[in-house]
Amino acid sequence: MTKRKICVVIGSRANYSSIKSAMRAIKAHPALQLQLVCGASALLDRYGSVVDLIRKDGFEPDAEIHMLVEGETPATMAKSTGLGLIELPTIFLRLKPDFVITVGDRFETMATTLAAAYMNIPVAHTMGGEVSGTIDESIRHAVTKFAHVHFPASPGAAERIVKLGEKPEDVHLVGCPRIDLVAEILKNDAGARQLTRDLFKDGVGDALDLEKPFIMVSQHPVTTEYGEGERQIRATLEAVKESNLPAIVLWPNSDAGSEDVARGIRKWREQGLAVNMHFFKNLPIDVYVRLMARTACLVGNSSSGIREGAFIGTPCVNLGSRQTMRDHGANVIEVPAEKAAILAALQDRIARGRFASDPIYGDGTAGVQIADILSTKVVEVQKRITY
Repeated sequence: MTKRKICVVIGSRANYSSIKSAMRAIKAHPALQLQLVCGASALLDRYGSVVDLIRKDGFEPDAEIHMLVEGETPATMAKSTGLGLIELPTIFLRLKPDFVITVGDRFETMATTLAAAYMNIPVAHTMGGEVSGTIDESIRHAVTKFAHVHFPASPGAAERIVKLGEKPEDVHLVGCPRIDLVAEILKNDAGARQLTRDLFKDGVGDALDLEKPFIMVSQHPVTTEYGEGERQIRATLEAVKESNLPAIVLWPNSDAGSEDVARGIRKWREQGLAVNMHFFKNLPIDVYVRLMARTACLVGNSSSGIREGAFIGTPCVNLGSRQTMRDHGANVIEVPAEKAAILAALQDRIARGRFASDPIYGDGTAGVQIADILSTKVVEVQKRITY
C-alpha cells in the first residue's frame, strides 16, 4: 500500500512543541509517511538549536533551510518570509508530499502556506481561527483562507473558521497538540523528580531551589509595537524583582523586535540586577511543562500560559497586547505591560495558588486525531468561499 506523505515544516521551538505529538502519530500510522523540514530559528544556536532536540526525539529532518535574515526588524521579517518562499518550493518538488502541515501564525507559516498552495499541494493548518494581537492575527486568518483542512484547538476558533467561509466538513476540532504532550508529561511522576539543581548547569545565572516558590518569565516582542520590547521586558523584570521571588527567564523568539527584548535582558544582567534569576535560551518541552506545573506564576506574553497553563492550572499574568482576546481560562489575568500593573497581578495570582485544570484547548488526543483524519481525508485543491 502506498503511504500518504505528510510534510511538517518547523521553524521555531514553538512550532515544534505545537506539532510534536502529531508528528509522532503520523510516524506511527501504517498509512502515513512523515516528512520533516526544519528552518528559520529552529536551526540557530542563539535560539537553542531546536533541531538538536528534534533529532534527540528520534525525528530526522528530510531537509533544512536557512531563511532567517539577521536583524529582527519588520523589514527582515518580511525578507525572511520571502526567503522561505524561495527555498521551500525546491524542497516540496523533491519530497512530493500529499499534504503539508503548517502550524499557527508565524512568518514561516505564511511562507510554507504560499509555497504549497501555489504548487497545488493540500495544506493542513493547525491552531487557526484564534484571536490575538500583533501581525500573527492577520497571518493566522490569511493562512486559513489558503488551507484545505483545518485543525482548530478550541470551540471558538472552530466557529470563526466557518465564519471565514470555510466548509464545516473541513474543520476538525481536535484540540491543541501541545496539550497532548502536557498530559503525557504530567503522568510521569518520576520525571518530575528530575528537576534538580543540575538543570542550572545550562543557561546563565544563579541556581534556584525549585522546592521553593519561583516565577517563570516568557516574554516575546510584539511586532506591531516594534521598538517597545526593551521597555516592556524591563517593566516585567522590575516587577518580578519586587515580588521577592526567584525567577527563571526564557530568551525571546525570533520575531521583529527580538533584539530589543534581548538587549533589555542583557542590560539587566550587566547592571548586576539578576540576583536569584537564571536565564535559558531554550528548554526541552518536558522540562518546561514540569516547571509550569511547579511555578508560583508564569508572567509574560507567551501563549503557553493560556494553552498549557489552562490545562495544568498554572497561575498566569498575561501582559500587553500579544494575546489580546485569545480564549483563556480562569488561570489568566490580563494587564498592561507596566510595572505596577504587573506586580499587582503577580501578587494576585501567587496568592490564589493553583487553578483547576481546564480542557479549553483539548483533552490530550489531538495528534492521533490529526493523523487519522489525514490518512483518509479527500480535499479539492481548488477552494471556494462558503457561507
